Amino acid sequence: MPDALLADKGYDADAIPADLADRKIEAVIPGQSNRRVKIGHDRAIYKQRNRIERMFGHLKINRAIATRYDQLANSFLGMVHLATARCWLKFVHAA
Repeated sequence: MPDALLADKGYDADAIPADLADRKIEAVIPGQSNRRVKIGHDRAIYKQRNRIERMFGHLKINRAIATRYDQLANSFLGMVHLATARCWLKFVHAA
């Protein structure tokens, strides 16, 4: 079970944090700018979401991942592993 759910402002609805609280999961969702009652969120954890989004952006350079040709989850996960290995090799080779 996860400790926290990282989501963007599009998921700022009262029902989502309430459901997560019932499951004992921390909701890390910033409030929309037009929200009347401001809600707090952990900014340090939310910054980690940006890293995840950027990594998926780099992975989508591979056409098979961006278009999701694979029918099975295992095949798709294998492509994700290959793509991440290719990214990792670029950094290792540069060092």
